[in-house]
Amino acid sequence: MIINDRGRAIVKEFESLRLSAYRCPAGVWTIGFGHTGDVVEGQRITRHQAEVLLEYDLGAAEDAVARLAPTANGAQASAMISLTFNIGIKAFTSSTLLKEFNGGRLKNAADQFGKWIHVAGKVLPGLVRRRAAERALFLEMPA
Repeated sequence: MIINDRGRAIVKEFESLRLSAYRCPAGVWTIGFGHTGDVVEGQRITRHQAEVLLEYDLGAAEDAVARLAPTANGAQASAMISLTFNIGIKAFTSSTLLKEFNGGRLKNAADQFGKWIHVAGKVLPGLVRRRAAERALFLEMPA
């Protein structure tokens, strides 16, 4: 599964492009479009490097969603890929959203997007808006 243009736009909009390393609200060093893991304080990258990192990171999320939710249509998969990119594969794997989706309870699955809005016990308005966009994409009827 590959994220569609709308899903990619959600990721880029809500991650935003940062060419210098920064600590995200969870305290994790981050760079580019939400890339983490091997980022260090003071690190700088180019826009091209940010795009390459985004493709790499999206690929991991795409692979996970394809494996864990193989019946997802393009819109559903793209919404779940955006979520997975943000919360991580481990969290997505054990999520109620995934369980509801695989159980065929699509409305319940869609409602689970709104549960992923907290960082360190606080509701982040940006996550509220992102989850609403992901939920809307998830519920979009296939063309």
